[in-house]
Amino acid sequence: MIIAVIPAYNEATRIASTVNAVKKYVDRVIVVDDGSSDDTGDVALKTGALVVRHMSNCGAGAATMTGVEAARRLGASILITIDADEQHSPEDIPLLLKPLKEDRADIVFANRFGTRNRIPFIRRVFNGIGNIVSFVATGLWVSDSQCGFKAFGPTALKQLNLRMSGFEFCTEIVREAAQHRWRIKEIPTKVMYSEYTLAKGQSFANGVRTAFKILLRSFLR
Repeated sequence: MIIAVIPAYNEATRIASTVNAVKKYVDRVIVVDDGSSDDTGDVALKTGALVVRHMSNCGAGAATMTGVEAARRLGASILITIDADEQHSPEDIPLLLKPLKEDRADIVFANRFGTRNRIPFIRRVFNGIGNIVSFVATGLWVSDSQCGFKAFGPTALKQLNLRMSGFEFCTEIVREAAQHRWRIKEIPTKVMYSEYTLAKGQSFANGVRTAFKILLRSFLR
């Protein structure tokens, strides 16, 4: 069973279109309503998605792990994670699934920089820094380590264990891949930035704090 997990926080205006586009390519969609103050969860329910709710905002990493655990209980063999804000194109899901179905990978990372996407310069800088921090913390280079669009095969889905609740969970996934020696593929995908998605991005100060948390945790483990 292929299940998509969509962590969502205050995405009532976008979650329905995201779910409807994603469910064309998977067997089930799980939306994790991460303590939203709007109607994100209720809107997602109307699309037919399974909705799991956090009582308070716990962070993207915590929401993702909640979705992973729910997918496991439902018997998922392959898991897709994708952002709720329409940044990623669900039409790329089959591209991420292909290496898993052919047993050529355990985890597939989307790569927004592997094709001709219009990515703002500041985003390229922040993601470049994120890649470097991830490499220092894990010893594994991933071209777009901070992207929320990923696919996990049976081995990775079984072994994945996220402990970091915030955006640093993306680097934690890279570390999991390195520690478990998962087979990795990277697939160029489309990305659609808007004023809305750009406004949601991390500030430089938050990025520095995230990097510090990642490096600190890597040395403590």
